[in-house]
Amino acid sequence: RKRYRPREERALPRHALIPGLVNAHTHAAMSLLRGLADDLPLMTWLNEYIWPAEKQWVSEEFVADGTRLAIAEMVRGGTTCFNDMYFFPDQAGRVAAAAGMRAVVGLILIDFPSAWAENADDYLRRGLEVHDQFRNDALISTAFAPHAPYTVSDPPLERVRVLADELEIPVHMHLHETRDEVKQGLARDGVRPLKRLAELGLLSPALAAVHMTQLQPEEIARFAESGGSVIHCPESNLKLASGFCPVADLLRAGVNVALGTDGAASNNDLDLFSEMRTAALLAKGVAMDASVLPAARALRMATLNGARALGLAGETGSLEPGKAADITAVDLGGLQSQPLYSPLSQLVYATGREQVSDVWVAGRQLLRDRQLLTLDAEEILARAREWRRRIAPAAGH
Repeated sequence: RKRYRPREERALPRHALIPGLVNAHTHAAMSLLRGLADDLPLMTWLNEYIWPAEKQWVSEEFVADGTRLAIAEMVRGGTTCFNDMYFFPDQAGRVAAAAGMRAVVGLILIDFPSAWAENADDYLRRGLEVHDQFRNDALISTAFAPHAPYTVSDPPLERVRVLADELEIPVHMHLHETRDEVKQGLARDGVRPLKRLAELGLLSPALAAVHMTQLQPEEIARFAESGGSVIHCPESNLKLASGFCPVADLLRAGVNVALGTDGAASNNDLDLFSEMRTAALLAKGVAMDASVLPAARALRMATLNGARALGLAGETGSLEPGKAADITAVDLGGLQSQPLYSPLSQLVYATGREQVSDVWVAGRQLLRDRQLLTLDAEEILARAREWRRRIAPAAGH
C-alpha cells in the first residue's frame, strides 16, 4: 500500500485466493469435438473417429471458435494459463490474446499433411512464423509441439532439438501414452520411445512429456536426470484406459510433475479442480500409500509445477512479488466447504470449479462474480451449436 495505489479494492469474504491454475496440456479447439466419440481405446478413437473428423472440419474458423469455447470454460474453472497443441496455432494465440488469457501455443509437428501444413518442413516453417508473430507478446509464448514418437520421424525431431535450443523454448510431446505405443515403437525402432528421444538429444529440461503411463524404473531415473517435466492427465488416461502414470515414483525421483486436462474430446471437460482431486486419489491408490500426493502438492502440480514445465515460473504459478497477478478466487463459504478446518484440503478434495468466483490474468479481470468479462458467452454458445449442426450428421449423431 505504501508503494502502489490500487485502482479498485474488492472484499471477498470466505474466499481463498490462489495462483491461477495452469493447464499444462490441452488441445483447446477440440472442445468442438466433445462427446463425438467415447468409450474407445486411444488408437481406435484417433484412427476411426477423431482424425477423420479433423480432416473434414479443421480450419481457421474451427480453431478460433473451439479455442474461444475452451478458454471460456477454463476461465470459469479458475485456469489462467494453458499449454496448447493443435493446428492453426496462430488462431489459438490470437483468440487467447484477445481474451486476455495466458497461453503457450504449440508449434504442431507431424509427418502427414493437414489443413495447416503439407509436410514436416512446412509445419516447421509455419511454426517459426507463428513464433515470430508472438515473440514479444506479454501473454502468448510458444513451444515446439511434435505430436508423438509414432507420428514424427527422426529428421524433423533432430531439427526441433536444434531450433528449441536456439530459441530457448520448450518441447511439448505425447510420450509413452499407451502400452501399444511403446510396443510398436520398440518393434519399429529397436528401442523404446524414451530411449529413441534420448538418442536424438531431446531429453532435457526443455521437454514437457505428456502422459508417461508406461515407464520402467530405469526410465524414470533417466528422465529425472534429464531435468524434464511430466504432464500428468489422469482423467483422460483413465477414460481411454491408457494406463497409470507412476506419479509417486516420479515425484520420489525428483521429477517436476504438472497437471493437464488433455482435450475436451477425450476427458471430456477442462476442469483442473477435478484433475487435482483425481490425481491425488489415483496416486494414493496406485502406490497403496495415502501420503504420496497430499493436497498441497496436488495444488502445486496445478500451479507452480505447470509454470515450471512451460518455462514460465518467473512469471506465474505462485503469488509473490515480481510475478504477474494471475489469481483465482474460490468461494469456500458454501455448504460443501464447511466446516473449514484446512483450506488446502477443501480446495483439492471438496471444491468444484463452480465455486470459482473471480479470475485475473496479469492484473486484468477476466471473470467477476462468475460472469465472463472479455468473452461473449452467448456468441460462443451460438457458434458451438452451429458446429454441432454441421458435424453431427456426418458423424452419425
